[in-house]
Amino acid sequence: MNRVLWFTVGAGAGIYAMRRVRRATEILTPDGLADRLAGLSLGAHLFADEVRAGMAEKEKDLRGRLALPLHEATPQLPGGRPGTVPASGNPEPRTTREGTD
Repeated sequence: MNRVLWFTVGAGAGIYAMRRVRRATEILTPDGLADRLAGLSLGAHLFADEVRAGMAEKEKDLRGRLALPLHEATPQLPGGRPGTVPASGNPEPRTTREGTD
């Protein structure tokens, strides 16, 4: 009975080790690495989407608490750059400090 037990344990350990080695070699193939990178990229995109959704929810909550108007889109400055637009509706002109020391 003792030999059967140790034979079964040895066979199980061998099968387990063989599966681990096969999985490790599949990971290190070009297709395996491409799959890993695709999964990592997808995870990063999903994480970024969750962070953006959380930020939007928190901003909406804070704007509601502070009684600030909710905005739908970010105003655009001349040249297509996002920026802030004062209450007058016209973007503030950029001024340069020329001739100063």
